[in-house]
Amino acid sequence: MEFRDLKQQYQLHKKEMDAAMKDVLVRADFIQGEQVARLEKSLAEYVGMKHCISCANGTDALQLALMVWNVGMGDAVFVPDFTFFSSGEVVPVTGATPVFVDIDRDTYNISPTSLERAIRHVMDNTDLTPKVIIAVDLFGQPADFGKIRRLADKYSLLVLEDAAQGFGGKIGGKMACSFGDIATTSFFPAKPLGCYGDGGAVFTDNHKWAELLRSYCVHGKGMDKYENVRIGMNSRLDTLQAAVLLEKLKFFDAEVAACNRIAEEYTRRLKGFVKVPVIQEGIRSSWAQYTICLPDREKREHVIRALKECTIPSAVYYRKPMHMQDAFGENVLTEAGCQVTKEICECCLSLPMHPYLEMEEVGKIAECVIQTCG
Repeated sequence: MEFRDLKQQYQLHKKEMDAAMKDVLVRADFIQGEQVARLEKSLAEYVGMKHCISCANGTDALQLALMVWNVGMGDAVFVPDFTFFSSGEVVPVTGATPVFVDIDRDTYNISPTSLERAIRHVMDNTDLTPKVIIAVDLFGQPADFGKIRRLADKYSLLVLEDAAQGFGGKIGGKMACSFGDIATTSFFPAKPLGCYGDGGAVFTDNHKWAELLRSYCVHGKGMDKYENVRIGMNSRLDTLQAAVLLEKLKFFDAEVAACNRIAEEYTRRLKGFVKVPVIQEGIRSSWAQYTICLPDREKREHVIRALKECTIPSAVYYRKPMHMQDAFGENVLTEAGCQVTKEICECCLSLPMHPYLEMEEVGKIAECVIQTCG
């Protein structure tokens, strides 16, 4: 059993995928080929934004957004304490200070209540200038952007939506990657929409920011790549990856729908035995992960061993709060210790989740978890 079955996905779509990749090889148009422009146009239309700028990976996408906003020394950037390292890593890279914020116990996304406390703490107790909220769409579910936007407007902050795990999610009829002033995503292979290597994209409705993003992606270019008007990066999406993503986008919605059916079956079987994910009303998750919570770390390790004995893979996202990562050192702020994050890190466990799981397999996984917890 695969945790996320990319092998089966390829076999089911092999003819189309091979043809798309062969076309790039025949043309030898490996960098900035026409598929890149087509993909950017298709992705912008899919999420309902005016501009999509592709780049080398999801981490670069986040950093590029902060660069466009001139985030730097003396600025505070608010980041959920429960997320992948890159969400916070890009902040000190720009010279700014990450302020880690606790999460909602049910959705695992940034807590608006904790966020406002963190903003007030920075304003009242530091010399930092609150600048940006990085709101992560964790495990596929968009964050509470209604409340986040109200806080951003109240305190004059910019919102950066990190939809690396959330691409394909919705709030009402509005798609993930359309909720931030700038939004980003990742095309890492295991993400909801993944390529065959690294890749990322940035979305915005702001024409000036879009122009800056395109410049920063290619060494700060001006009118052409040999005129450099600012310090930038080398962060481009390969044509081969764009070709793969164009094909995958054709069946992406069907995969998201399948993941939602699988998640419903997981929840139907597991509810009452373990803490299951809570999807807020009016929201569609793209189900990057299906994450349960056990009573404590010891019980989680027991379940992991039992699953392994049944040849069922599992993973822990994440074992350590961001503010406890050694890389940040002492130059880090948190809101009231982020107690919920600490608790979730002790007990969370992600189960296999992908569109090609059979319901019989879901039943086997659930039964193993239930028997072990009994």
